[in-house]
Amino acid sequence: MKISTKGRYALRLMVDLAAHGGESAPVSLRDVAGRQKLSDKYLEQIVTPLSRAGLLRSVRGAGGGYLLTRTPVEYTVGDILRPLEGDLAPVECATDEGYCERCGDCVTVELWQEIHRAVSAVVDGTTLEDLVVRYREKHLD
Repeated sequence: MKISTKGRYALRLMVDLAAHGGESAPVSLRDVAGRQKLSDKYLEQIVTPLSRAGLLRSVRGAGGGYLLTRTPVEYTVGDILRPLEGDLAPVECATDEGYCERCGDCVTVELWQEIHRAVSAVVDGTTLEDLVVRYREKHLD
């Protein structure tokens, strides 16, 4: 399983917003793009699914930008990745909805399910706040 560029950049965006006031003060995409060395046009494509998922809200006008809708501790990495990546299962049959006629005889289905559970445990057990703490440790500014 590979996380797309959009998924990776979504995490960077959300960490940056959380670290720079995005819960209490709007942060512009231009500022995020500058700090993260990303294209602000590409970030615009990422904020749409995050906003639709209720993770961000926009503030228009002078001094506008994006705000988190919750505190960083209330977001998991899985909350942020899934609107962009979909289910994080390595194969469809690893999900509760996934089924094929071979599931009963398949020797690998349990392996795929175990991988899915392990990935879910990591992304659902890591909060945005955890990443912000790591960010601040690395960026002592």
